[in-house]
Amino acid sequence: MQISDKYSPQETETKWYSYWLENNYFHSEPNEKPPYTIVIPPPNVTGILHMGHMLNNTIQDVLVRRARMQGFNACWVPGTDHASIATEAKVVAKLKSEGINKSDITREEFLKHAWDWTDKYGGTILEQLKKLGCSCDWERTRFTMEPKLSQQVIKSFVDLYNKGLIYRGYRMVNWDPEAKTNISDEEVIFKEQNGKLYYLKYKIEGTEDFLSVATTRPETIFGDTAVCINPNDERYAHLKGKNVVVPIANRIIPIIIDDYVDIEFGTGALKITPAHDTNDYEIGQRHNLAMIDSLDDDANLNEHGQHYAGKNRFEVRKLIAKELEEKDLLLKAEDYVNKVGTSERTGAVIEPKVSVQWFLKMSELGKPALDVVMNDEIKFHPEKFKNTYKHWMENIRDWNISRQLWWGQQIPAYFYGDGENDFVVAETIEEALVLAKQKSNNLELAVENLKQDEDALDTWFSSWLWPISVFDGMLDPENKDINYYYPTSDLVTGPDIIFFWVARMIMAGLEYRKEVPFKNVYFTGIVRDKQRRKMSKSLGNSPDPIELIEKYGADGVRVGILLSSAAGNDLLFDEELMLQGRNFATKIWNAYRLVQGWNKDENIKANDADRQAIDWFGHQMDKTIAEVADQFEKFRISDALHLLYKLIWDDFCSWYLEAIKPGYGEPVSKEVYDQTILYFEELMKLIHPFMPFLSEELWQNIAERTPENALVIAQQRKPETFNQDLIKNFDSAKELISGIRNYRQSKGISPRESVEVFTNATAFENENLIKKLANVAEVNLGQKTDKPSFTFLVGSIEISIPLSENLDLAEEKAKTEEEIKYLQGFLISVEKKLSNEKFVANAKPEVVEAERKKQKDAQDKIALLEAKLSTLS
Repeated sequence: MQISDKYSPQETETKWYSYWLENNYFHSEPNEKPPYTIVIPPPNVTGILHMGHMLNNTIQDVLVRRARMQGFNACWVPGTDHASIATEAKVVAKLKSEGINKSDITREEFLKHAWDWTDKYGGTILEQLKKLGCSCDWERTRFTMEPKLSQQVIKSFVDLYNKGLIYRGYRMVNWDPEAKTNISDEEVIFKEQNGKLYYLKYKIEGTEDFLSVATTRPETIFGDTAVCINPNDERYAHLKGKNVVVPIANRIIPIIIDDYVDIEFGTGALKITPAHDTNDYEIGQRHNLAMIDSLDDDANLNEHGQHYAGKNRFEVRKLIAKELEEKDLLLKAEDYVNKVGTSERTGAVIEPKVSVQWFLKMSELGKPALDVVMNDEIKFHPEKFKNTYKHWMENIRDWNISRQLWWGQQIPAYFYGDGENDFVVAETIEEALVLAKQKSNNLELAVENLKQDEDALDTWFSSWLWPISVFDGMLDPENKDINYYYPTSDLVTGPDIIFFWVARMIMAGLEYRKEVPFKNVYFTGIVRDKQRRKMSKSLGNSPDPIELIEKYGADGVRVGILLSSAAGNDLLFDEELMLQGRNFATKIWNAYRLVQGWNKDENIKANDADRQAIDWFGHQMDKTIAEVADQFEKFRISDALHLLYKLIWDDFCSWYLEAIKPGYGEPVSKEVYDQTILYFEELMKLIHPFMPFLSEELWQNIAERTPENALVIAQQRKPETFNQDLIKNFDSAKELISGIRNYRQSKGISPRESVEVFTNATAFENENLIKKLANVAEVNLGQKTDKPSFTFLVGSIEISIPLSENLDLAEEKAKTEEEIKYLQGFLISVEKKLSNEKFVANAKPEVVEAERKKQKDAQDKIALLEAKLSTLS
């Protein structure tokens, strides 16, 4: 079937994606084939596709499509994450726009709004992934808040609590006053901010003398319970055991001694506010200090803030500085730059806060999870991330798993009394009632006497079970899916969630399946703009992926983004890459159009040049297939694409098709045509994981295909042995042809005008091919010419082309002398490097060898040019 002059991605993409879905090619069920499983890093349920998703999911799709074409039973499980903080913030904002405050409605009413929001906006991102060509098993789509997954999360909590790994306690947490919940240490982003360092006067009790204390947060003085000095600070030795008066608050607090204080910072005296600073909290614990929380959940001053009660912390900072100055309690204020913790989710400045939270002990779970990575049972790609992982795992802290939110799995702890320990943990309220009766010895307790903990579990506490829970492995540990698909094969994710998610999935896998959850982790880089800034909506530097797909086609975008995406290295986005991807698609399309347009003649036999090209390309393709397999083994997916790009653009289009192309208006041998189509089919199989739409379109055009013969499930050619000498000889021929073509171009000689060649070689492996592609009339083997000539080397083979009689010999002589001069300068620099004993001793052997090759090449070229110069004299 004749194809159109121009490739139309939009029409093709819609057609073939529908076809793939209709024929259920992406769905997997356990069978006798070896499994290849990937679980998607679940994007936020109400999120939309961004460039990071585009990169991550393109890589996953390449891996899955390739596995499918290599005979694996490929299963890519899609799904979304309920994203507690982000989704709740959106629902709260929506309600506020309607005049409804979250605090004015019940949990049930709020959750109804949250589910409505999820139903309306959830799944958008999954539909967008289809436009990218993602071959997920959509029948297996999961959501972290769906009943079965929530059930597994609760089951895990109860199990870990019963094992003594989950506990409830007072701790200092990172409070996000905008989201009104605590967040983990890993979700705190430290940013440099310009502020002030205020020097306050703390008067010594009963005197007018004072102790100067420096602080960046004067609004927290209402929570001060001590001033601390270093025991080795002689300046303050006379103040040991004395008290000071807190400015404005007018409370008496002790001066305490602790070597935590840095004598060099500020004044060497530190105000201690245990309720509002992590380090102060530790000091407070050591010295049994009182704890005064002077901020509410909105980070406004509370009743302890006296006349500032109800005002925001940052507003109070300005007001209190003014009051301190008026009361002569402020010595000075200096400009100061410090790092301030902000919420990754909302951007709000974090407020350290002491509260009752639920924690998971990590030391027990962490040790085996560290071992399996360090001994390469799980391999990280690139390997450098092992050190990052090791550092975090060796300094791991207990995981705060409770969040002050309603959107999420509610903690299955049920309180039956007012005591601190008057609670039980159970999967259902009915089970909780039985336990509560036993624990309290009160058989009169009823369900209505139980009150469930208000907090929800951290979102990561559901997604850490993802490779298990998507197959219902916590509900039915021996079901056929979990036993077949687990452990999964590869995980593709960003290094920014190596602790949030990767480490914790490893822990959960070892705890619940006694097996690692995946065998390889491929860390993608971060997509940045040309100025190396991370792409974000706020900076306005992130293009819309869907618009890019509409403009360049999904295949063009996939190729463009992967060409510059080495594992673990940031990708500098440039729209020119998308154009390169589209141009590659056009090149393939036009190559097929060219072949399709040839007239076939069964009576013509393939000539020597054709056969040489056919032999060479078959071996070159097998060599590339082996190299591509090696790159995939190392997870160098960008490098694998580069190899296929070269095979198709350079080897197939630029050399093979040129070599077998018939003369203008002449037919091509059917033998050559059929072999070319076979090669084209193999190329479509190889490029399909990267360019699924274009390749399927051309595959289906080549021949009538049944659904059983679609490209998406075709088997890729396996690496076969290849003749390296044959390839090397052809490469020499290519170099020789290029040299002759360059000569023609430099001298303005028409490609139609044949030339005569003299060479020191006694035979050419590909002589007929050289004659055809370089338009050589005669090859004089083992002969030299006495005429002025253009001479160049291909390895040890010397090629001479007699110069035209019309050539300006004086001009040619000047050019040759200039080239000799340049090469002599180059040779001096190389020999200088080689004469440096330190360089030769310390450089890698291959580097030294490369320099020696440069030296020999320059010497050989100079000798040839000098010989040429003698013929011009």
